[in-house]
Amino acid sequence: MGTVRIVGLAEPGGRKLFDRPLGHGEHPETAAYAGGFWLAEPIDALRDTTGELVVRWIARPTDGRAAPTVPTRGQDPELDLSGVDPVLKQRVAAYALVRSPRGLLATEFSDRTGSPGRWGLPGGGIEDLEDPASAVLRETVEETDQRILLGQLSAVQTSHWIGRSPRGVIQDFHAIRLVYRADCPDPTTPRVLDVGGTTASARWVPIARWRRLPWTAGWRALLPELLAG
Repeated sequence: MGTVRIVGLAEPGGRKLFDRPLGHGEHPETAAYAGGFWLAEPIDALRDTTGELVVRWIARPTDGRAAPTVPTRGQDPELDLSGVDPVLKQRVAAYALVRSPRGLLATEFSDRTGSPGRWGLPGGGIEDLEDPASAVLRETVEETDQRILLGQLSAVQTSHWIGRSPRGVIQDFHAIRLVYRADCPDPTTPRVLDVGGTTASARWVPIARWRRLPWTAGWRALLPELLAG
């Protein structure tokens, strides 16, 4: 996958305020603030003509606004890094917050991941030159067999840590997650089509009871904001 660039606009389709690559481990809000801007809301994520992924926000000048508080890099406390040079890996993935009359669509991580038995939203890694919107539609079908109507890009979440991958490789890992809103007009009983992959099961969860599932820490922190919108 090519470089991820972040672009700030005065308004959708308006004047460009900044345009810069997102470095490994950087948080978009921190990167924008260093250039004198804060990110008001995401607009979209698209491929440009070179294949780079461009994530655009409505941005505003900082004008004395306090610096954003973002998560710091984490590390597995039991990991011995003596003489180890972690492999740098940046992964961009797209997910959907899918609602229907049956509730919220959720997926369970399989034992091929680092969070078996935990739950998240449908979605996954964006393939080379794939458009993020196409990626989340594809992943939702593979993981849940649901056809959805994709809405706007609602959140960009990042995390950065050093740890061991499910394959045993020690990585300096930078995850960038694009989260879209979506509706499912004709929900059915979810089933996993990509059997043997990273999704063990899928289900519709009543919105009022979403907290009863054992979500990953990242999704549990982000869902209240997404569901309130």
